[in-house]
Amino acid sequence: MTRDASASADERQSEGFARSLGLEGFEGETSGDLAQRLVAGTDNSIYQLRPALVLYPRSGGDLNRIVRAAISDPRSPVPLTVRGGGTGTNGQSLTSGVVIDVSRHMNRILRLDTQARTVTVEPGVVLDQLNAALAPHGLFFPPTVSTASRATIGGMVATDASGKGSRIYGKTSAWVEAMDVVLSDGTDWSVAAMPAEEADGIATGADLAADIHRTVLGVARDHAETIARVFPDLNRSLTGYNVRDVLRPGGPFDLARLLAGSEGTLAITKAITLRLAARPKHRALVVARYASFDTALRDVQTLLVAEPSAIEVLDDKVLALATQDILWTGIETVLGGPATEPVKGLNFIEFVGDDPDAIDRAIAQAEALLAASPHRAVDWKPIRDAGTIRRLWVLREKSVGLLGRLGGRRQGTAFVEDTAVPPERLADFVAEFRAILDRHGLRYGMFGHADVGCLHVRPALDMAVPTDAALIRPVSDEVAALAKRYGGLLWGEHGRGFRGEYSPLFFGSELYPALEAIKGAFDPLGIFNPGKLARPNGRGQIDRIDAVPMRGEADRAIDAGRAQAFDRAIACNGNAACHSWDRSEPMCPSYKATRDRVQSPKGRAVALREWARLASERDRGADVGTALEAMTEEVKATLDTCLSCKACSNACPVKVDVPAMKSRFLADYYRTRPRPARHTLMAGMEAALPLASRFPAIANAVLSAPRFRQLARARFGLVDLPTIVPARRGRLRAVPRPAAGRKVIVLADSFTGAFDGSVPEAAVGALRLLGFAAVLSPSWANGKAEHVLGLQEGFSRKARRAQALRARLVRDGATLVSLDAATGLLFEQEYQDAHPLASTPVVLSIEAFLSDAIASGEVRAAPPASSGSCRVHLHCTERTSRPETADRWRQVLGHFGFEAAVPALGCCGMAGMFGHEAEHAELSRRIFDLSWGPGVAGHDPAEIFATGFSCRCQTKRFAGFRPSHPIEAIFARLKGQAA
Repeated sequence: MTRDASASADERQSEGFARSLGLEGFEGETSGDLAQRLVAGTDNSIYQLRPALVLYPRSGGDLNRIVRAAISDPRSPVPLTVRGGGTGTNGQSLTSGVVIDVSRHMNRILRLDTQARTVTVEPGVVLDQLNAALAPHGLFFPPTVSTASRATIGGMVATDASGKGSRIYGKTSAWVEAMDVVLSDGTDWSVAAMPAEEADGIATGADLAADIHRTVLGVARDHAETIARVFPDLNRSLTGYNVRDVLRPGGPFDLARLLAGSEGTLAITKAITLRLAARPKHRALVVARYASFDTALRDVQTLLVAEPSAIEVLDDKVLALATQDILWTGIETVLGGPATEPVKGLNFIEFVGDDPDAIDRAIAQAEALLAASPHRAVDWKPIRDAGTIRRLWVLREKSVGLLGRLGGRRQGTAFVEDTAVPPERLADFVAEFRAILDRHGLRYGMFGHADVGCLHVRPALDMAVPTDAALIRPVSDEVAALAKRYGGLLWGEHGRGFRGEYSPLFFGSELYPALEAIKGAFDPLGIFNPGKLARPNGRGQIDRIDAVPMRGEADRAIDAGRAQAFDRAIACNGNAACHSWDRSEPMCPSYKATRDRVQSPKGRAVALREWARLASERDRGADVGTALEAMTEEVKATLDTCLSCKACSNACPVKVDVPAMKSRFLADYYRTRPRPARHTLMAGMEAALPLASRFPAIANAVLSAPRFRQLARARFGLVDLPTIVPARRGRLRAVPRPAAGRKVIVLADSFTGAFDGSVPEAAVGALRLLGFAAVLSPSWANGKAEHVLGLQEGFSRKARRAQALRARLVRDGATLVSLDAATGLLFEQEYQDAHPLASTPVVLSIEAFLSDAIASGEVRAAPPASSGSCRVHLHCTERTSRPETADRWRQVLGHFGFEAAVPALGCCGMAGMFGHEAEHAELSRRIFDLSWGPGVAGHDPAEIFATGFSCRCQTKRFAGFRPSHPIEAIFARLKGQAA
């Protein structure tokens, strides 16, 4: 285990706990590594609280063993906090004690009963994972949270999560059938609704379960009038602890209603049985744009008459940020183009159901209400296309992340995140809320579930600035008091976490001590998530919002130079979009293959921040002991598994560009350490490729020789090196260059030109047959390897030459076209960052060039040809940086007679040299098998096209065939038509 110099009391205590855990027969993983603890010490909140130990249980039995080990010495019990998706906005799963991460292994769907419409899952199952498994059966789990790609069911139960559609579907607790839990004495208990008389019988016993039932029944009955008065009549209501719904008059006793929303402070969940609903067959959306956010809010009450399933609202700040997101491509056109006046508010009005005619009638009613409303909308648009609706909702779901990039050091910050008030009072409440923030001089963005009065607000703060951090207390106090005055809550759906200190304000002086008695009955030693929600029988302390360590305090210690170089690591707000369960999403391949959160953009950002802090402290003369060296090696280890695929630089809502920071870190790392021999080889490889391309037979004889392969593995750690297949300019003479026509220069990057030469040959040939004066550029060394390895001087030289080549090639009006996203996109970012050009000639991708030429009529209609189907597998870098690529290839290939499908696939696992590095070969194969492998299996290899050189190489390695580049298929078809 890596330990830093200042081990806390919790850390010292954890060492004895770890020994007890071993004696109990714990079968999971235990980590005291600093990087693992740091990742488990942050979420989507402002806080950072490093745990002493992180556990990854493999089964429910491991949870029993953990609890028994924690109480093995009752005089010094070990605090335990369960962690699911790690997306909490209020520090719900943060602790200085022991974190139990159930997401890595306890993520199985145990039983599905389609007849009864129930499913039993382990707590680490992700919401999207569950719904994907249910979709073939026409079922789904209705609570819809914006973090569905990584939010776990256990975490949703812990906070009693809701989200979009809660107006008709309610909260998570409404769908919990039963729960299997571990109590604080290490025993099991099964929770399900039962007659109150049965609960009374259990309460007569002498064990812990009996004490729990006695106490909860007593609170529910003795305080019934107070409970009815205190609990607001809201869709969100008071969670943690929900004593109102645990025993309704004349109804059953349902302890699950109490456990839901208790944030792991009462018991640890082993399994959850959920009720399911039939998936609606039809969905439609009306998008209404407004000249002010206030008008959009006030129009909600008018629109509710149409009985939509949800009305979601966005303000002008969120909308402005949305236009900068990759998903905005094409969306504004769908909405009708630019509005006739500035848009500062937007309502998404959704209708779902099984009867399309009923949905059409509801849309017509909504449009009539909009037309007659006193709260005038600028315009509105009904949308029925499923793909467009999905993109719009994904954009809405990104709102949390979008507010993390408001510009400058001040970023949208979660702390008054999810207020809820009666919906009819929302507009007035928001007006006063905004007045509070304006008075404190804060920018902010607002969005949320307007139909149920729940609003998400993220004021822009720089938490590294003490005066900004000091605003947490006064703003929270004022907003809490405002929410209370409006009959609402400070926490509407994201739980309390460290906001537990406000519990007495909302529960009152009579009811709050009763909740402390419930905590005492469940957890007399106070081991479950201590400091949150309630104290056991009033003993101990509740954490205060400004007394818990904050991330900004640590960031404050990072010097200016490192803060600039690693600004994207500091900007990471913990939204954890990179922890997406969906294997078809490109971000993040190393995380998807390992389920190790350290090996993700968030994990790497957290580790880089701590390394930058320790290095800055050392430079100021502080004694950091061995902590810096240990942290340096842990950062190096997690960056070694980064494929530098750049998906995070675009798909991450706050654009945490790990490859760029990896390059800077490695440059610093090797400033004082010798580089491996492989780095020298890779840096010099491009210089040797022109010679190898001139004599490919000799080069390939050397590369394929057993002795050379042994040397490559032993000396350089390289395996499965590709064969030299150069582009031959002589072969292009078979396709005459037109005397007229626009001049097009196809950029011959060194990799594609040397290893996959038929692609540039096909590109030039196809363009000539289409009437363009196309030529192949001189081979240019792209420097990608140097950038990945942090060889900054070498990369800078190649970037300067590439920029000079670009400027020279366009002097006579030529259009530049690239063939591979990994190298072509260097012109848009890395080259420009290294050597900016005042005037930057555009380098078009081949599909963008052809798409534009077809649209303008420059490419004439193709002669009739027999149609053929194909599947275009996109390079993950272009899929995230150029989201329009799929549509462009469909259009281009369709023009030439192909019916093209573009399946959603993740990373192929190659990414430059990564798959050829011996230590990464197994991980590379695992990544391929997640998504890309199944994507090519069972299909005719002749019908599979792949746009990336790495992807074609990887498919040949693991699937046994090389897919064609789409331009090769187009060239073949054009040649056939010309013959």
